[in-house]
Amino acid sequence: MDVMTPCGQALKDRECTIGMIRPLTTGGDRTEKGVVMEQFAPVKRSKDGQPVRYLIVDDSVFARKNLARMIETFGGQVAAEAGDGLTAISEYDRTHPDIVLMDITMPQMEGIEAAEKIVQAHPEARIVMVSSVGYQENIVAALQRGARHFVQKPVKPEVLYEVIKYVMGEDGAVAQSAGTGA
Repeated sequence: MDVMTPCGQALKDRECTIGMIRPLTTGGDRTEKGVVMEQFAPVKRSKDGQPVRYLIVDDSVFARKNLARMIETFGGQVAAEAGDGLTAISEYDRTHPDIVLMDITMPQMEGIEAAEKIVQAHPEARIVMVSSVGYQENIVAALQRGARHFVQKPVKPEVLYEVIKYVMGEDGAVAQSAGTGA
């Protein structure tokens, strides 16, 4: 059985989507139903094999912790967190993360303005906007000012995982886990 992810990619029967109730199988027989958490192959930096380092920017502590848990399941590492755009700029300068996950609506400085300032100072910066404010004009403004991608809240881990692989491009490598093949 194939299941379509929000990204439009088919998942094969042995794979599962986070939080979905899917049949569990033992030896090919469907024996029970349960919630199965997806195992993500770690995304590493291709230049040195180290974990991808993230700066998480959101004025909600809950949202930051939720994103941190997700990226840890992707094999990532939280380099820093910030609760507003001004702090995001100083934390980027201090830590030089591989990816920034940035909310749009925040106090002191909005995420789009902070993204623009980071990219002006660091053209190589990879910024992914993560926001519940998914208006077309916000998405366009963020991309025009240097963001590489946009993820809608509530964030689905499988969507964020695909976006991270895309944004890392050649600088990211997905580790092949034992027992998987295709």
